[in-house]
Amino acid sequence: MPKVKNKLINLLPRDEFETSILGRILKWALSSFRVMVIITEIVVMSAFLSRFWLDARNSDLNEELEMGEVQVNAYEEVESEFRSIQKKLGIVKLLYNEPKSTKVLSDIAKTLPPDIFLSSATLNQTSLLIKAASFSESSIAQFVTNLEANTSFSDIELSQISTDQDNPGVIIFTISGKVK
Repeated sequence: MPKVKNKLINLLPRDEFETSILGRILKWALSSFRVMVIITEIVVMSAFLSRFWLDARNSDLNEELEMGEVQVNAYEEVESEFRSIQKKLGIVKLLYNEPKSTKVLSDIAKTLPPDIFLSSATLNQTSLLIKAASFSESSIAQFVTNLEANTSFSDIELSQISTDQDNPGVIIFTISGKVK
């Protein structure tokens, strides 16, 4: 005897709407929208769960930032002291690299006759300007001769000779020159 295939028997009556084209489209749309809703729920749940990880990461970064800020603030006093010392060292270095000015002033003091009084002495890298007063012209001539004889100076020039208005016995003069 031949074997009988199992047939499914559906005792519920079939609705004609399910077999129509519109019924099949609606059935397909509902089943595919169900899949889209499930996928959307998965995305929303993953976003919700990732929020906890992102909050933890944000908290860790804020703590690292605060620790870095505390460290920077701790070194603020050291840095200001370091900058102050650097500034002082720069001034000392500038003065140390220019011993020429002290030597020039020493040379001027050695050549200065006793009756000449300096009002000002201006030095820069290559030039010299001396404003002074004297009681005699011979002392001025001696001072100019002494400066010309000194090897530290060149192009010594006497200019602006005048008498003091308050004291006519005092001669005011200016000497300029170049520093070697």
